Amino acid sequence: MYPEKIELLINGKWREGSEGKTEPLINPATEEVLADVPHASPADLEEALQTSKEGFKVWRATPPLQRQAIMEKAARLMEDRVDDIARTLTLEMGKPYGESKIEVGFVVDVTRWYAEEGKRAYGRIVPARIPGARQMVMKEPVGPACAFVAWNFPGTNVIRKVAGALGAGCSMLIKPSEETPGTAVAIARCFQDAGLPPGVLNVVFGVPDEVSRHVLGSWIPRKVSFTGSIPVGKHLQKLSAETLKRCTMELGGHSPVIVFDDADVEKALNTAAGFKFRNAGQVCISPTRFYVQDKTYKSFVEGFTERANAIKVGNGMDDGVQMGPLIADRRLGVMDAFVADARDCGGRVTTGGERMGNQGYFYAPTVIADVPDEAKIMNDEPFGPVAPITPFNTFDEVVERANSLPFGLASYVFTSDGGKAAKMEDALDVGLVGVNHPFVAMPETPFGGVNESGYGSEGGIEGLDAFLRTKFVTEVGV
Repeated sequence: MYPEKIELLINGKWREGSEGKTEPLINPATEEVLADVPHASPADLEEALQTSKEGFKVWRATPPLQRQAIMEKAARLMEDRVDDIARTLTLEMGKPYGESKIEVGFVVDVTRWYAEEGKRAYGRIVPARIPGARQMVMKEPVGPACAFVAWNFPGTNVIRKVAGALGAGCSMLIKPSEETPGTAVAIARCFQDAGLPPGVLNVVFGVPDEVSRHVLGSWIPRKVSFTGSIPVGKHLQKLSAETLKRCTMELGGHSPVIVFDDADVEKALNTAAGFKFRNAGQVCISPTRFYVQDKTYKSFVEGFTERANAIKVGNGMDDGVQMGPLIADRRLGVMDAFVADARDCGGRVTTGGERMGNQGYFYAPTVIADVPDEAKIMNDEPFGPVAPITPFNTFDEVVERANSLPFGLASYVFTSDGGKAAKMEDALDVGLVGVNHPFVAMPETPFGGVNESGYGSEGGIEGLDAFLRTKFVTEVGV
């Protein structure tokens, strides 16, 4: 049974949409309808905007210590409810239950990080040129904020926006994905039950473009944060330009993985294969282009294929499952197209390359060797469980190939040579680099890309600063 009742949260109250419009929520593993997702009407959205404005006045005036106490209580409630939230996440998104519990744990950690860091939104005193003057640089919340997030991490994507805004003293109006609404609702219930004032957090659903046009057309939100695809990010940025909203854009990537001959190949295989098929490859920082140096190439392809074959695919609620389904039927066709194109370009499928079963949106863990750079999968983010592998010869060659795309989110390097690692860290045109491990996203570290992967950071002090603005005050004779 699905644990959550999906409702809108407006002005501290849970409710249906005023016009009664809904859409079905589908379990991607079974294709059964879990619930109906209410759509916010234009009147509902306008109420959410207005109450966000009023909620900001209250939350901004709340001392940081009190804000921290409410956020900490919300984090404890999430811990108490972790099993139900994780179950909700798995049922609506498909990832294995164990992965869902890890994600909810990350949600808790992010909430605590921003709660504490909000108490340290420091300014500074600047020595004055004028005798008797005092010059102060002050940090203050930017204002009511809004956010739109993708479905692939229903907890992580939501909490980075919500906790960042709340920690800085901003109110937040968020539209989670209609394909994974329950996790966001469960998180919001924790904040409401912890005593968050009405209007500080509003949660709405609806037709994405209709909601974004209405919300971003308003002067009330002064900040927008988005996690999702590059085309949608560009569209939202254009909508935001009319009211000069500050933007954080966490967009797609196409992460190169560079394995040098001097790397610990077994470690590289275990690390890269596990990370590649996490969440069925539906991860913006998933390793998606594998460049393996000549001498290591053959053994790497064989080892990667063995590991892909060993993955247990199935319903994320079943014991022992390591990879669940894709989010929707539309993604299966996308995977087929990538595989067919790679084959046409000379790629060699060593395992997988096909759908699995006749119920649910399952796709076999797939490895394609000898993939040339002109193949579609080497240029467009696959966002699925398909791993293209290609050989390289020299350092300069692989740097040029890794940096050849307009994306710049994450990259991974495997080498035992410290000097080589340092040179790669400098050379790669990305926002995140992992050397000999894939953990590039923590609550206390900045997360974000460059170029067409977006701009701005979530996490760390940078993530808090995204919701703050700077004010300079100078006074004499006071």
